[in-house]
Amino acid sequence: MPRFILLGLLVVFVGPGPAVAVQEGGGPRIPSKALLADVDLLRRLEETAHPGLYRYNTRAQIEEHFAALRSEFSRDRTLPEAYIAISQFLARLQCGHSYANFFNQPKAVAQTLFSGKNRVPFLFRWIDGRMIVTRDLTPDGTLKPGTEILALNGHPVGEILARLLTIARADGANQGKRLAYLEVRGKDRYEAFDIFLPLFYLDTAEQIRLTLRAPGAKAEAEVVVGAHDPLQREALASEAQTPRGEDQPLWRFETLDDGAAYLRMPGWALYNSKWDWKGFLDAGIDDLIDRKAPALIVDLRDNEGGLDVGNLLLERVATKPVRAGGMARYTRYRSLPEDLFPHLSTWDPSFKDWGDKAVPDRSGFFRLTKYDDDAQGDVISPRGRRFEGRLIVLVNAANSSATFHFAKLVKENGLGTLVGQATGGNRRGINGGAFFFATLPNSQVEFDLPLIATFPADAPLPDGKDLPFLNTPDAGVEPHVKVTPRVDDLIRGEDPELKAARDLLKAGTNPGRSTR
Repeated sequence: MPRFILLGLLVVFVGPGPAVAVQEGGGPRIPSKALLADVDLLRRLEETAHPGLYRYNTRAQIEEHFAALRSEFSRDRTLPEAYIAISQFLARLQCGHSYANFFNQPKAVAQTLFSGKNRVPFLFRWIDGRMIVTRDLTPDGTLKPGTEILALNGHPVGEILARLLTIARADGANQGKRLAYLEVRGKDRYEAFDIFLPLFYLDTAEQIRLTLRAPGAKAEAEVVVGAHDPLQREALASEAQTPRGEDQPLWRFETLDDGAAYLRMPGWALYNSKWDWKGFLDAGIDDLIDRKAPALIVDLRDNEGGLDVGNLLLERVATKPVRAGGMARYTRYRSLPEDLFPHLSTWDPSFKDWGDKAVPDRSGFFRLTKYDDDAQGDVISPRGRRFEGRLIVLVNAANSSATFHFAKLVKENGLGTLVGQATGGNRRGINGGAFFFATLPNSQVEFDLPLIATFPADAPLPDGKDLPFLNTPDAGVEPHVKVTPRVDDLIRGEDPELKAARDLLKAGTNPGRSTR
């Protein structure tokens, strides 16, 4: 069974929020009565099964969020309007795994919402609130890396960012994750900016007028560029998260000129892959040991997570068992009401009834013991020949699920050095581990419903009355060596995180390392 450890400006959704900012149009309208029935089902599912519903919201605040959604659906809405309203509601939960998942939508919904020639022909990052081009995908080289985009079709990028932040998913106050979520990095078939820009701005079409400032220029300029459809974008830009062939490698080991190994891992979503990734990693590490490589640099940038791939790496570098950091698992139910089953799908039917693996605990929670004997989840024991070189891990805000968990274990156990930016996820725990994929019957919008919450052991559990005070920071994992993204690095085509890692090796300094 696949195991999940899912997981700037500060946006905390505590009030009803703005109305859906979509222009008129967008196809047939769904009757208000039908949408309100969807809200009733959404509410029942969330209150029955979501273990983190009151992690960052009180019951009163959740009431406000539901009231805002009902108000939004007090009149007929198009599917794009409904999709945005549901996405905004889910974002207010401040759970990085509660969202209307692009990849899980019914075919008809995906066709309506995600098709069209409306993708910007460039990749970009948000740096200090500025939209900075990282890669030009125009046919004539119009947009050099480092170009700042100031407006799209006359809409200032600050306005665009503010609107899109209302749908951005992240855990708690982790705003770095929200901003990373709204970048276009060519890292997957669907990216949030591509999906929501044309839903919020219906004038996003085959031609896009850009107001920009070229690198080194003082004056602004305007250019018109051709938009891409999803297939064009994927062909030109995608660093695929899954292998093209089911048995083809997704990662690669490289040897740097100083003898260190570099392992680029753009994704760990290998649920349906037939590739022997475990054998690949073991063989690669054995080779590093044989040639006495001084270090292994693991590049996890832009890798949100998937399977617990990192555990295998830790088995080969640790000298003693590694424990998962004082977290405990909880669920909100033992057995799910059967009348909810028709609206749900999942990969493991046992999620519908935890049985005696869910033990009644405090504040209406059940302590989940199902995975307590799973060595891959709680205790990672040394295995095989040990790699004695240094471990350096490149991280950023996209690391919010299994990669967040891996970075947390590396830092807490002194197993290596983290270099880059703070991760996504949240040190107060995240929700995930098991999921229902819920489909609302009238809008046909699907949303992911996480079923397991991790909380610090012995910490107060949220009861919905007050938010529990925790000494644990409401943030991701901070790197040992922080690297701040700079526009100049993009212009020069440099990789500052990798450079910082290699500088550590040259200097012989080893922050974060303890006897492992």
